[in-house]
Amino acid sequence: MGPPMREPRSVVITGASRGLGLASATHLYQQGWRVVAAMRSPDEGLARLRAATGAGDDDARLLGVRLDLDDSESIADAARAIERHIGAPDVLVHNAGIAAAGFVEDVPMTVWKQIFSTNLFGAVALTKALLPSMRAAGHGRIVVLSSAGGISGMPSVSAYSAAKGALERWAEALAYEVAPFGLGVTILVAGMFATDILTDKTPHHVDPRGPYAAMYAEVDRRGRRMVRLAPPPERFAAALARALDDRAPFARRAVGVDARMLLLLRRLLPDRALRLVIRVAMGLPRRHLQRRKVGETPVSSPSDASNQYG
Repeated sequence: MGPPMREPRSVVITGASRGLGLASATHLYQQGWRVVAAMRSPDEGLARLRAATGAGDDDARLLGVRLDLDDSESIADAARAIERHIGAPDVLVHNAGIAAAGFVEDVPMTVWKQIFSTNLFGAVALTKALLPSMRAAGHGRIVVLSSAGGISGMPSVSAYSAAKGALERWAEALAYEVAPFGLGVTILVAGMFATDILTDKTPHHVDPRGPYAAMYAEVDRRGRRMVRLAPPPERFAAALARALDDRAPFARRAVGVDARMLLLLRRLLPDRALRLVIRVAMGLPRRHLQRRKVGETPVSSPSDASNQYG
């Protein structure tokens, strides 16, 4: 008789119904992983995954779990379902997230709360629910997806940027806490990839007659131009698969040329220089846009501000 068959490694991926999550779940399944796809609509999402992977309805290596990161009851139910199906996961990938575009004054506080609830608080709650079983297993990895906004605050996506920055600081702290139990943490700083979060899935909040309208229009124009150059999500999936083999208690990896470049600039440049690079790249006006003498009419309309870009 030959050696006993080894159980496939298990991975839980949140937000696996589309975009980077769908590509990653497909790639890892094809590499032999047992994939638990956590998503708001598992019936619809599993249909996409089965079409992408060729998996049958009864394939034990591809499972769907309903998860709404804004709902504490849904998080608890999902954690119980995950442990019932696979026990302690070998890897937990926090991919799910939402974004919103707009300058601070234009984005409603309800949107800020929803972004933090999904991108940060939901990830923390799911991790807390799964940590006891992962600690008991004595091994495992927690992977957190960050972005350029987690490296430096980005204008026009400040709520998303703030949530990703907070997510990174949480992951850094978590790594110290779980390392004694054999667990590791990886932050993946993802650059721009061609997914629907860059297009139809991101709501835009802008007052077309407000003081930020011209700035927003320029940032949006440049962003849409960059989207056309973004690589497909399958490239991200391959990089994620490599990151799952990290053995250090903590690792940070950049995925994508733009993410690698920004991380390098963050390390090499002083804050003032980095802010200049970001301002010029995004087409934002110089600091003196609103400077005026006493009694002078302020620049407040989009047409007045438009000649300040360069």
